[in-house]
Amino acid sequence: MVFTAEQIAGFTGGTVEGDKNAQISTFAKIEEGKKGALSFLANMKYEHYLYETESSVVLVNKDFTPSQPVKATLVKVDNAYESVAKLLQLYESMQQKRVGIDSLAFIHPSAKIGKDCYIGPFVAIAEGVEIGDGCVLHPHVTIGRNAKVGNNTEIYSNAVVYHDCVVGNNCILHAGSVIGADGFGFAPTPNGYDKIPQIGIVTIEDNVEIGANTCVDRSTMGSTYVRKGAKLDNLVQIAHNCEVGENTVMSAQVGIAGSTKVGQWCMFGGQVGIAGHLNIGDKVQVGAQSGIAGDNIAKRGNVAMMGSPAIEARKWSRNTAVVNNLTALRQEVIDLRKEIEELKQQKSK
Repeated sequence: MVFTAEQIAGFTGGTVEGDKNAQISTFAKIEEGKKGALSFLANMKYEHYLYETESSVVLVNKDFTPSQPVKATLVKVDNAYESVAKLLQLYESMQQKRVGIDSLAFIHPSAKIGKDCYIGPFVAIAEGVEIGDGCVLHPHVTIGRNAKVGNNTEIYSNAVVYHDCVVGNNCILHAGSVIGADGFGFAPTPNGYDKIPQIGIVTIEDNVEIGANTCVDRSTMGSTYVRKGAKLDNLVQIAHNCEVGENTVMSAQVGIAGSTKVGQWCMFGGQVGIAGHLNIGDKVQVGAQSGIAGDNIAKRGNVAMMGSPAIEARKWSRNTAVVNNLTALRQEVIDLRKEIEELKQQKSK
């Protein structure tokens, strides 16, 4: 498909500076631009690439003014990052979706498959499963007995949805993700650890994306929940009986221990760890590699946190500034002690 700069501006609500008939047929990073490509500039660290890029059209923010001549046609929009995301979604929606059931797939006779689905080779769908309309199951996906998958959900290779679990509409489960493995529940005895049966399920609500090799464990009883609109990156661990709130996002290697409730619109950086049985409020932001061991601060919500144990980010920044100067402060204390000793000796004379 080919679009002009004028069409791009119309779709994004932007204005054109340059050739309104400039054509684009692909996307490229601004530093790797080529003729016929659309790029974007949202981070001013990359501004210098704008003046040398070969891309035909570049999306920029409306308040941006170039400091040098620009070869590319500019489309000025309210938010370049959001606009390119919308364009990428449009591009993806225009790609032809595969439909049909591969002859090498196994589907139990009792399973129900919706309309216009694609079931790839070596997909295994157990008894009692319900798959909604327009779903795409890539090769080697496994759906356990009585599990339910909503409409227009895409599940990539080697992902597993365990028995009885529920996945909503318009979800994406990336390769190797596991929905519904047993929660880590064991009772210590004199002879070792007795396994506590995990008889609950996992419920993934609508518009959720689960990253590659991410695990969401089934609950001991009831359900572990990932609420609608949540986005989990690769290698995230959500333990049993947890609840991840609506539109919460978690970067890679976040770990949430059992029975913790996370509010709506939270943002967790990479490798954040959260202890069990806590309540995290809405709109809590936690910086990378932070650890939350208690919820006295986090449960009130609308707070930025950092450190391990995590404290309010502004306090952590002040503390870090002091820590970075400890060597100099130590030397000052040593020097002051010497001066005090010298003064004491002079006074004694």
